[in-house]
Amino acid sequence: MSSNDIIFILGFNYDSNCYLINGNTLVDTGAGDNKDYLFSKLRENGVEPENIELIINTHCHFDHIGGNYLFPNAKIAVHKADAISMKNEDSLGTSMSAFSHEGNSKVDIELEDGDEISNFTVIHTPGHTAGGICLWDGENLISGDTIFAGGGVGRMDIGGNYDDMKNSIEKLTRLDIKNIYPGHGPIVENNGKEHIKMSYSLLL
Repeated sequence: MSSNDIIFILGFNYDSNCYLINGNTLVDTGAGDNKDYLFSKLRENGVEPENIELIINTHCHFDHIGGNYLFPNAKIAVHKADAISMKNEDSLGTSMSAFSHEGNSKVDIELEDGDEISNFTVIHTPGHTAGGICLWDGENLISGDTIFAGGGVGRMDIGGNYDDMKNSIEKLTRLDIKNIYPGHGPIVENNGKEHIKMSYSLLL
């Protein structure tokens, strides 16, 4: 897969970044308060919102799952460890309430490390949350809030764990990552592996 198959939708206000893959799958949905913005970005890329068939949440925080309710036709996939907070409507686990909208507690697919979904491999990367994941296709890493451009990593004080994060980043250093598509901020093109190394060095 080339990076051209991943459509980058920059997060607006409290929203996470969202990524359109394979024309019918959306990775994360933002906080759910900017429907017109998100829908306009999908339509700019030739996709009607009702045609989104699958949502993959990189983790359970409100700014990544809050827009799930906007896609009632879609199946919702999230790691099994973070599915617990969503299904139980646990506002502490999601960092802020995302459950004023019916549908944000729905989970259809509970992911595990090594699963294949939408031509990506699921990599379980706990640290920011217990069920954080990255999606990897051999070249591109959709990293959620595990890692950001410039060597940043997700905060670990809301359901996270430093040792888990360190181990997760160490796991990512073994991959030949070209491009990084993070949960917030700019994407990284062509030298993703160097940014992973920076993240790991900051955790040592």
